[in-house]
Amino acid sequence: MTGVQTCALPISNDELIEMMGESVLKVSKFTHSYPHCWRSHTPLIFRATKQWFISVDGTPKGEDKTLRGIALDEVEKTLFFPESGKNRLRSMVENRPDWCISRQRDWGVPIAFFRVKATGEVLLDEKVLNFVAMIFEMHGSDAWYSMPTEQLLYPGSGYKADELEKVTDILDVWFDSGSTWYSVLKSRNYDAGEYQADLYLEGSDQHRGWFQSSMFLSTAVEHKAPYKMVLTHGFTVDEKGEKMSKSKGNVVAPDAVLKEYGSEILRLWVASSDYQGDLKISQNILKQSAENYRKLRNTFRIMLANINDLKAITPYNEMGELDKWILSEAKTVLDAVYKSFSNYNFVHGMSMLNNFIVNELSGIYIDITKDSLYCDAINDPRRTSSQSAMAIMTKSLLTLIAPILTYTADEIVEHLPAVIKGEKEDVFDFVHEDIEGIVSTFDAAYMNSAREKFFEIVDGLKKEKIIKNTLELVIVTESEKIAKMDKTAAEDWFVVSGISHTQIIEELGKFEVNGDIFVIQKATKAKCPRCWKYQSIDEEHTCERCSKVLNA
Repeated sequence: MTGVQTCALPISNDELIEMMGESVLKVSKFTHSYPHCWRSHTPLIFRATKQWFISVDGTPKGEDKTLRGIALDEVEKTLFFPESGKNRLRSMVENRPDWCISRQRDWGVPIAFFRVKATGEVLLDEKVLNFVAMIFEMHGSDAWYSMPTEQLLYPGSGYKADELEKVTDILDVWFDSGSTWYSVLKSRNYDAGEYQADLYLEGSDQHRGWFQSSMFLSTAVEHKAPYKMVLTHGFTVDEKGEKMSKSKGNVVAPDAVLKEYGSEILRLWVASSDYQGDLKISQNILKQSAENYRKLRNTFRIMLANINDLKAITPYNEMGELDKWILSEAKTVLDAVYKSFSNYNFVHGMSMLNNFIVNELSGIYIDITKDSLYCDAINDPRRTSSQSAMAIMTKSLLTLIAPILTYTADEIVEHLPAVIKGEKEDVFDFVHEDIEGIVSTFDAAYMNSAREKFFEIVDGLKKEKIIKNTLELVIVTESEKIAKMDKTAAEDWFVVSGISHTQIIEELGKFEVNGDIFVIQKATKAKCPRCWKYQSIDEEHTCERCSKVLNA
């Protein structure tokens, strides 16, 4: 038996004693605290009643360990995200009492047993139970209430309906939810995958609820956990971390977000949030997510536009220096992103992905390859090398974002060139492939430092209106690292019209990297009307490179 909590009647103790009459054996007074009903806020009284239990310290048939022991073993075998969830569930399994699975309410799933009226004995006849189960499968569990006892007994059972009574108790709702692994994963009615489930996920409060009830029912029947992994998340709060409430006016409704921003922004916000704690949301946060989405989508648009005419991927060993560098950077980052996603650490993965797209990919590489992509001959090896690097990154990025930005991924697939898409029809035909390991001799730390210092000076030159863009400049340096680079690649890295080792004419600024001096000065040649580099004899004629392309 267990104590059942019920709301107290709004009467005094003296009135209650009077109502009980001679049933009262003794009356005495003492001071104590009362538990209160969470709904009505009135005191509770306890009444002992007969209930149904699952003994957690009982031993399931065919096992030598208790149900609790089996469950604890399975907790240790399960992966938890975050890992602290394991300790929490283990503690609850270790300390919980026997599970009271019965409730006395008017609606719910019945505990479908018959009881002999004369003795009160529960009828545990497998044939009777199977027949009732068959009726439930055909007519639903409401048949227990709507059909008379004689129709619920199989013909020839030998039992008399008038000698039996139905158990009117219903099952605890956690028994219902805890058995979903059986009704879904082991059912022939759903294509839901195999038992055990790969992942169960819910809010952190479900260690006490669904995760635990599922564990006990599965270990009782199958002697193992219903899941291989468990993921728990926090709750959605406003940007100040406060619980949402209509009275506070801080509720952000999902349907309103969908109407204003679309589902992709909402999905990106979720993926970019640390679900292990409470998830903050507000208009400002959604606007930032929308901005991040715009940058990501535009990056894909630019790359797709640039690789549209690519016919074949350039082999790695034939690629240019800067193309090898960006692929090496991409492999490092995207491998780490894939690992983070695989471990359900989406916030870390999305952070790395966004940083790479904004900084290295869009902020540097796409910027420095514009000249080659727009101005070189269509089949120029330098151009096709950059196109190939973009194609490889597009394919790898596509499979990473597809689970999060589903509609965007579908749109990307529609516009993929044949060199990437091949015979594939939709995003589900793609399987994530790591970018091939590539050796790059490019000194990224040195060159990034040089680029940052260069653009610090450029910002000042632009503010003083000395120049409008970096193509008006050349750099003079005796750096051995620069000297070993392809001359055009070095120019593209700084987006200037030339790299020189000759005498300085007019210094506009200088900087130092690892002892190497870099001097910035104005270009002395004329602006090419096609590529805008200052490499022409005059502004009426194209530069040597552009002339070759036009006259080919």
